[in-house]
Amino acid sequence: MKIFDVSVTIHEGMPVWPGDDPVVLKRRTKIEEGAHANVSFLKLSAHTGTHVDAPYHFIADGSKVDEMPLDVLMGPAQVVEVPDSVKVITAEVIAGLNIAGEPKRLLFKTSNSHYWDLTSDEFQTRFVGIDLSASEELVRRGFKLVGIDYLSASPYKISKPTHDVLLGAKMVIIEGLDLRGVGAGLYNLYCLPLKLHGADGAPARVVLTQD
Repeated sequence: MKIFDVSVTIHEGMPVWPGDDPVVLKRRTKIEEGAHANVSFLKLSAHTGTHVDAPYHFIADGSKVDEMPLDVLMGPAQVVEVPDSVKVITAEVIAGLNIAGEPKRLLFKTSNSHYWDLTSDEFQTRFVGIDLSASEELVRRGFKLVGIDYLSASPYKISKPTHDVLLGAKMVIIEGLDLRGVGAGLYNLYCLPLKLHGADGAPARVVLTQD
């Protein structure tokens, strides 16, 4: 069995959504300075790096991240490669992709994946997102989980329509995936977000496996 870690490593200076606090990851106590143990302190947004969005992120009475169904967060998934020429995923783009009817978990590998190769930690605003028409098509096809390889499922500054449709259909959204090391195909997905009480999202460790 092959195992692929498709999570972004959390580190200080990493790209975060504009307006979010930067990541703080420091050792509060250090063995080399005489402490009994190394102890780290972490401060970050719930939407840092590879993370999930709960319905509560955009829907006032939506379910929280600690209520997410584990049977959706784990199971068969398909990775589809979107041509680099595509700047926005529309319903027309989806119609042209080789998307199977099953499984109902879909991960988009786009030109966004190239951003993880950059040495700069600057947030990239030209990332590929899913527009309203594509969101409605994913709901129509009955998908229950969708993932993408940058920090938002929707195009920059057009967040609400996409999120309202997907989260309104109780679809799980995974954002910030690192899909550089995997190709198109079928995998088993394991996505385990931190169990944060009452939160609208949470960082997650996401792994794909393939026999």
